[in-house]
Amino acid sequence: MTSRSLLFALLSVAFAQPLFGATIEADEKAGAVLFRDKGCEHCHGVGGIGTKKAPPLTSIRTDKAWPPEKITKQILDGGPKMPPFADSLSDPEVAQIVAYLRARHRPVPPPASGN
Repeated sequence: MTSRSLLFALLSVAFAQPLFGATIEADEKAGAVLFRDKGCEHCHGVGGIGTKKAPPLTSIRTDKAWPPEKITKQILDGGPKMPPFADSLSDPEVAQIVAYLRARHRPVPPPASGN
């Protein structure tokens, strides 16, 4: 590998990481808003703390039994007590909710408009 190729490769990695991180952060924030606005909080509580209706989701990020693929399937197909959301959420919206649920530091959504 020439020095020019090596320099280009290193610069590509250096500039790609902040852009990738910014996308993840934006998805997490959008997911926080969707979690609130699409009714997830109604059953799972604010921030996913859990209620009598649905379990907490606060530790789902580190639960090896719930990889992103399984969380996505649960959102789309529902479960024993959870309705499916495949008809009311787009694929990008589901991905944003999963990003929010898997965030190391979950963002707090801005206040809902009209409140």
